[in-house]
Amino acid sequence: MANDNLILGCHLSISQGFTSVIDAAEALGINALQIFSHNARSWKIDPISVETAESFQYRREASTICYMVIHTMYLINLASPEEKIYRHSIDSLRAEIATAGMLKIDHINTHIGSHKGSGVETGITRAVAALNEVIASPEFRDYKNVKILLENTAGTGTTIGTTFAELGRIINSLSDNSRVGISFDSCHGFAAGYELRTTAGLNQTLEECDALVGIERLHLIHLNDSQYPLAARRDRHQHIGQGEIGEYGFRLLINDHRLRHLPFILETPKEIDGKPNADQINLQTIRQLRTDEDSTS
Repeated sequence: MANDNLILGCHLSISQGFTSVIDAAEALGINALQIFSHNARSWKIDPISVETAESFQYRREASTICYMVIHTMYLINLASPEEKIYRHSIDSLRAEIATAGMLKIDHINTHIGSHKGSGVETGITRAVAALNEVIASPEFRDYKNVKILLENTAGTGTTIGTTFAELGRIINSLSDNSRVGISFDSCHGFAAGYELRTTAGLNQTLEECDALVGIERLHLIHLNDSQYPLAARRDRHQHIGQGEIGEYGFRLLINDHRLRHLPFILETPKEIDGKPNADQINLQTIRQLRTDEDSTS
């Protein structure tokens, strides 16, 4: 079993504060971490103080955490045809970048959003314009360490970013895409029709990613099993190995030579059989699936 170079973590709550989340991460024995910077179902983002930022940086530097990412709020919709939501989304992404910059967190992970019936072409155009505005903002200019990661979606409803083709079109249409990449959620990808359970299927998935986006732009993997079958277009996360992807699919993912250097973040349910020890169990499953050898060569 090879875990010495495995960058593995999960999404944890900051309800007890930014420094306390590092304590919780170390208690789990992880070296990677994803957080919401505030209430994910509220537009309200309070600026963090210099003192809070410095305290967090000091605590992190003394910790085992080598990778962190902020996941943006669920309300953001960069493709929205509704002007009020659209403006809120752009402003919120700028605020998230400022928070990440102050905390010295390098990645912001965001869903693109939904065209809400206006059509895929209109949605992509809106998303490109929104991201161009963010890229031109003082926050993005001032905090040069921060990269934006666009997350793939399961294809439910009218969401944008279900395919590598859509993600690639958006990124390649930006005025400056040097600090824009993608994250890949295994549940979302599987739900959208990307086969992950076989060597041939994973190869095809990653080859499509490379051709349409560029594999070098893939910076993060969200590890989630799926409650629903391949191409069901349903976003329902399941514990590792207990869903439709299964343990073998995750063995392929975390050992693939194109992926094994990336950070892997769990977004699996927090309870198993009513007990709040799901993170420990899912993390242990992934550690046991890690091997000494690259796969899918």
